[in-house]
Amino acid sequence: MPVFTASLGSVSGGLSFLSSHFLSTDNSSQNTLITTPFNFQCKRPTFLKVSVSSGNSTRTDDGVVDQTLVSDDIKQSRRSADWEAARTYREKGLIYEGKIEGFNGGGLLIKFNSLLGFLPFPQLSPSHSCKEPQKTIQEIARALTGSIISVKVIQAEEDNRKLIFSEKEANWSKYSSQINVGDIFEAMVGSVEDYGAFVHLRNSDGCYYLTGLVHVSEVSWDLVQDTRDILTEGDKVRVKIVNIDRGKSRITLSIKQLEQDPLLETLDQVIPQDSSVDPDTLNTNDHLTIEPLPGLDTIIQELLNEDGIDNVKISRQGFEKRVVSQDLQLWLSNAPPTGDQYTLLARAGRQVQEIQLTTSLGQDGIKRALQRVLERVP
Repeated sequence: MPVFTASLGSVSGGLSFLSSHFLSTDNSSQNTLITTPFNFQCKRPTFLKVSVSSGNSTRTDDGVVDQTLVSDDIKQSRRSADWEAARTYREKGLIYEGKIEGFNGGGLLIKFNSLLGFLPFPQLSPSHSCKEPQKTIQEIARALTGSIISVKVIQAEEDNRKLIFSEKEANWSKYSSQINVGDIFEAMVGSVEDYGAFVHLRNSDGCYYLTGLVHVSEVSWDLVQDTRDILTEGDKVRVKIVNIDRGKSRITLSIKQLEQDPLLETLDQVIPQDSSVDPDTLNTNDHLTIEPLPGLDTIIQELLNEDGIDNVKISRQGFEKRVVSQDLQLWLSNAPPTGDQYTLLARAGRQVQEIQLTTSLGQDGIKRALQRVLERVP
């Protein structure tokens, strides 16, 4: 209800003043008009401005509305409603199409109705950098300014004024249903750490929307201590999906599982014996003594100290076309044993040696014996 306020002015003198000048009471109790001349002065009445307040606006007596107060109240109501909308987007996992207003050193600035949110560069889809790998992230951000981007709200805190977006999460909602464990992708290596590499999967349209991790143990069948020794950002690789955690939006990838497991190899598979192979690449110990690879002689002596192992000898050697590792590597072949004889393979650089192991132990027993020996040998 409107509230009226006013301040009345005053008149000099009053009814008592008028009575004392115009009327007189004689002893006969009759009023007599006094005709004596006199000077009468009255101040002009003064009045304060009347204001009417109603709702969020203020109206003066001349009908003018205070637009500043009205505008501030409307803006605040709109912002509160937009914060509520942002929380709804986050809770329901909805995708929002937002305009990129600009960028700073850490990410993109995205308009959300009356609010301005933030998309950190790590939450940007890899499709942008994979499309133009020669550009810096700042150049990519500048080119994106003014465009519309699909994002998800991952944080909406009105009290802290934090509105954070993710394009990666929006891409996960769009494309993760199209992938399955066992799928093979052409991919591009993104950031590389000692523990593994983040690899971007190439979609059928040529863009890169999803990213997975190749753990250091899945880079190669060879022993890899640091992924950065093998992979570099921008490398093109083929990967296989070995696990998908849809709840945490994580993809686990492998490079080595697209190669044959060396444990299934024999020397004949490592170095094919056909007419195209240089005869000097294969040797047997029928005509000469094979010099053990550096460090292998000590391992052989330690194996002979293990219970159940009767004999260990190098049967033949060869040379690979590629250098896998300069370090000595030793593994048990999964080739079926011949009687009580099992096959070990040793490799260092291009040189490969086949070792015949005579033992009463089974495969598991041999593996445990090898583990004990390798722990003793420096």
